[in-house]
This record gives sequence, C-alpha cells and structure tokens, in this order.
Amino acid sequence: MNDAATLTDPDALFDVLAERLEDVPSDRELRTKAERAAEINQLKREQNAVILGHNYMEPALFHTIPDYTGSSLELSRRAAEADADTIVFCGVRFMAETAKILNPDKTVLLPAEEAGCSLAEAITAEDVRRLRERYPGVPVVTYVNTYADVKAESDVCCTSSNAAAVVESLDADTVIFIPDEFLAQNVAQETGKEILFPQKRQRKGTGDGAPTGGDGAPAEGLEPDLIGWEGRCVVHEMFQVEDIQQAREEHPDTVVLAHPECSPEVVEEADHSGSTSSMIEYVENTDAESYLLLTECSMGDNIMGENPDKNLLRMCWQRCPHMNQITLQDTRHNLANNQYQIEIEEEVRVRALEAVERMLEIG
Repeated sequence: MNDAATLTDPDALFDVLAERLEDVPSDRELRTKAERAAEINQLKREQNAVILGHNYMEPALFHTIPDYTGSSLELSRRAAEADADTIVFCGVRFMAETAKILNPDKTVLLPAEEAGCSLAEAITAEDVRRLRERYPGVPVVTYVNTYADVKAESDVCCTSSNAAAVVESLDADTVIFIPDEFLAQNVAQETGKEILFPQKRQRKGTGDGAPTGGDGAPAEGLEPDLIGWEGRCVVHEMFQVEDIQQAREEHPDTVVLAHPECSPEVVEEADHSGSTSSMIEYVENTDAESYLLLTECSMGDNIMGENPDKNLLRMCWQRCPHMNQITLQDTRHNLANNQYQIEIEEEVRVRALEAVERMLEIG
C-alpha cells in the first residue's frame, strides 16, 4: 500500500479494499470508494499534504489514504514531525486542534465541519478555572480528548496510554484529572490513589469540603489524591461486565481487551486494558482462540483487515457518531477546497502547547 503507484491506482486500491474489508460491499460501491481514495491520494501529492488517520476511522478510509495511522498520542507525534504544507486529520476536532497547536504555520484541515467528542464537550475552560480556584496550587492533568482552550488552562496533557505516568511524574500530593470519569478511576486504581468527584459530592448534598470515595459517596476521613470530573465517552460507557461474561460463556477461550475509557468494573474483568495502539499490539503479538475488543467498532474491523488470521468476536452496538462523520467523500472535498481549516487564537495555542509538549516529553 505504500507504493506510490498503488496509492493513485483505483484498480490497485480496489484490490486492497476487497482483501481487507470483511463485509465487502458490492463491487460497484467498492469501485467508487477506490476511485475516491485514488483522487484523494493524487490531491495529497499535488498539495504536499499529509493525512493522519485515527484507529477509529472506517475501514475503507483507514486502509487507503492515511500516511500514518495510530492512536491520538502517536498521531500527535506525527503532527509534530510533519514535513508538509497541509495536515489533514481524519479524526475528531480535538485531534486536529492538537495538530494545529504543534504546527501553527501549517494548514490543518478537518474533513467534517463538526466531528466533536463527548469528552471534549464535557468540560469548558471556565470549569477548569473554577477547579483551580477551588483547589489552589493543585496541578491539572488534562486528557488529550479536550479542546484547545481547556488544554491552555492545564499544566500537562495525557493520553490513555501515559495517563498514570503523567500523574506520577508530577510528584504532587493531589492532582486534578479531567475530564474522563472512568479513566480517572482506572488511573486511581493503577496508582493506588483515592479519588474525589466534586460534581457528585454537590449533588449528594454532602456539603463543600466533604471528601468522597471513588463512586462519589462520602467517605469518613478520606483525603483525595485525585480530583476527577464527570465526562464519559458515549461509546465506551456502553460496555458492561455482563457483556464480557456472556462472551466468555459462549466462547470460553476468548481474550477480552478493554479501553481505559471503559468503567473500572469492565477494565478489571478484562484480560488486558490499554490504548488503541496497546490493544493492536496485544492482538498482533499473542495467539488466542479469539479476541473481544471493547472499543469503537471500526477499530476491530481495521485489525481484522490487517490480521486476517486472527478471530475477532463482534460485539458492537454503534460507531462513534463523531468519528463516523469523517468519510472518503468529505475528505476529498475537504482537501480539494481547503475547507474547515482549524484556527486557534495564538494566546490560547501557546499556553496549550506547553501542556501538550510536556505530554510528549513523558511519552
């Protein structure tokens, strides 16, 4: 697929898609997708553009047009190293914003006008400022799944793969960790920390200053190490322990992999938990009867396309509605017209850059 001739040859791309898509659509639809991908790759060459594709992209796009695929951390690194005039980010808005934060002089395009994120929309810059006022001097770790103005109010960003390492690198008695509720709880369990959720405390009427346990309930004498926030991923919050138990009843030798945005109960029940890249590496480097991935649907399809010898169970109720907005058709239109350019106020970008660069340094 990396061969330049293949990238712009519709017939060759047709063969790639026919081989890697398990549920192959009609030849006519496949031909249309291959032709569109070839047009995008030609435009990319003409405009000195690089295309970054997140692991959650739909298979027809994932297997044909990205120069680099990976998790948000990997793609953040690629964005920082990009030697191109234009970066097209096939992901969601906060990812494209991160690319712009790292590349202020480059054109950064997002193929869809919206392509938001439930986590990014769960918290605002004003929320972070209020947390800082409430807990003065406490450092703020912000999950990379946030918008630029929230990153700008933070001390350091993190991803699901380095969240625990980032928290421990601060060597602080208390850390504010936002906005993913489940990731915060999983980090707390991994690092042996106690966690408090101020929002839950207020709703339960325990009074200002009353600490709470991991579920938000009051806990006598508990001094929190982590202060969390109630944001959730609309996909990962859907998975339940019962889903794992049912899969194991029907397929006893199945290995279950869960993303850290799943609930702590689901993560504990799984055989492995990690970022999208960690899950991909696990599947590639182990030999199991079958695998069950508790994450966005398309990633399972993409892994099957690149590992046809692996048996992945299907347990998927919906794609991410935000990732699903990125299509081949819109990517072609986006690149051809330089549409939906990402712009960030410079003062915000510079402050956000500090938090992102600290994340990249930790790795």
